[in-house]
Amino acid sequence: MKKLHIYVLKHWPFYLLALISMFIAIGLDMLYPQITKVIVNEVFVSGDMNRLPMLLAAIVVCGVGRAIFGYIKEFTFDRNGATIGTEMRRDIFSHVQGLSIDYFDQTNTGELMARVKDDVDKIWNVLGFVGMLVIEVVVHVASVLYCMFHLNWKLTFVPIAFMIASAAVAIIMEKKLDKVYEDISEENAILTTVAEENLAGVRTVKAFAREKFEIEKFLSHNKRYYELNMQQSKTLVRYYPFFQFVGTMLPVVCTILGGFSVLKQEMDIGSLVAYVEYSRNCTWPMQMLGWLANDVSSALASKKKIDKIVKQQANLTESEKPVILDEVKGEITFEHVSFSVDEKEILEDISFTVPQGKTLGIMGATGSGKSTIVNLMQRFFDPVEGEVRLDGVNIKDLSFQQVRGSNAVVMQDVFLFSDTIAENIKMGKRQAMSLEEIQKASAFAQAKNFIEELEHSYETVIGERGVGLSGGQKQRISIARAISKECPILVMDDSTSALDMETEREIQKELEQLKGTTKIIIAHRISAVRHADEIIYLENGRIAERGTHEELLEKKGLYYDTYVVQYGEVSVWQ
Repeated sequence: MKKLHIYVLKHWPFYLLALISMFIAIGLDMLYPQITKVIVNEVFVSGDMNRLPMLLAAIVVCGVGRAIFGYIKEFTFDRNGATIGTEMRRDIFSHVQGLSIDYFDQTNTGELMARVKDDVDKIWNVLGFVGMLVIEVVVHVASVLYCMFHLNWKLTFVPIAFMIASAAVAIIMEKKLDKVYEDISEENAILTTVAEENLAGVRTVKAFAREKFEIEKFLSHNKRYYELNMQQSKTLVRYYPFFQFVGTMLPVVCTILGGFSVLKQEMDIGSLVAYVEYSRNCTWPMQMLGWLANDVSSALASKKKIDKIVKQQANLTESEKPVILDEVKGEITFEHVSFSVDEKEILEDISFTVPQGKTLGIMGATGSGKSTIVNLMQRFFDPVEGEVRLDGVNIKDLSFQQVRGSNAVVMQDVFLFSDTIAENIKMGKRQAMSLEEIQKASAFAQAKNFIEELEHSYETVIGERGVGLSGGQKQRISIARAISKECPILVMDDSTSALDMETEREIQKELEQLKGTTKIIIAHRISAVRHADEIIYLENGRIAERGTHEELLEKKGLYYDTYVVQYGEVSVWQ
């Protein structure tokens, strides 16, 4: 993501247009009291009524011009803020997408949502309407003081003193609010996370009758969020009346002191009227100081939060000049691969080769490292020792696109998007897949019948994460999605656990027909891997046994024990 000033400089022509319009509008504001001065002195005091129509027309022109250039100014600033906000959100989202998997393991989804949405909105606001007002306050006040100085330089020290006092109070208030805004931003992220997790897991909540607990948890954070916002409000309420009082008193004081100057003949009555009018132009900037300080402080707090995300870098990087394979055949090699996280060893000295078109079965107890092998194949992580190769090339030397694009993975945790069934299936080849191909993939996954029995068939919109479908139906759609991608490598990570034995058997028959596809099948069921060309059995991150189904049964080791638990005597199957 770019630095903030780069976004602003990118749109400098529009900011220049907005600033020119602002200067013209402020200039017309400064001209109005001068016209009033001439009307008072030349028309009412001197009695030159012939000049009145022209002077009134000048006031109308000032008003119309002020409206036109004010519109251009506000629209252009709003347009810039909205455009930059959109670009920032795009860049932050793209940056987050490029981070390594381990970052998401440590970061809450709700926090990322708060940063991408709410915090960007606050910066958007400052780069648009609020930023416009900040600039306008500075330019407007400087112009007013200049005009007042030329009317009565001695009297001008009064509004200067009022403004200095207002600025000092605004700085004090901003310092008090700074910490509050950081806490509000942080609590907003926590509150979003709690709500997101609860709503996503609402079925689990209800299954364990935890509604009361979850409500209390949400309310505790909601109360904290309320308390922080009340702390902000109390700070604003404590200081804001000062700005209102100063804004109200300034024209009164200027009128009284200016009246004495008129009596002393130090200024004429027209100049006094103009001076008081200018003092009223100082009123609204002072009244807005508190609100502007509030919004700017909030945006600065949000920027700090966003900067933390932007500073995060992916642990994995592509080679500057990656090797590009003309065709990925699908041979996979693990050569003495070890992997650990926080000094906890997950895999140790794993070696195997899966030739193109062959099938490897992987079994083992929960936590033995089966899914980690898949993560290393897709280069979500890099091994601590050893190499993972694709067609003889270390995957570190290949591009992410070629490595991950060569794998079609059926995840253990099925994730379906809130979209039509067709869109979920053709996710891997969204632009190039016909209905016939979708139907073919669905038939392969034994999903075609139940999909076509639905009212809208493949155009049926499924809920978030596949709400409304059974576990087996979601797995079959996930398998169809992987098959439709037509990759040289197919990985099935415990992807038939929710299927009945008959459906699993039919899918296995289909898998056997994929002669040119390299298949990695991870499972707890022996039925899922028994036809594999080689089976490895993991224990505590190491390969404890390897061989074909028959060879492993003859060893009467871990694989044999698992078989007996699942199916009884070996002779039943043999």
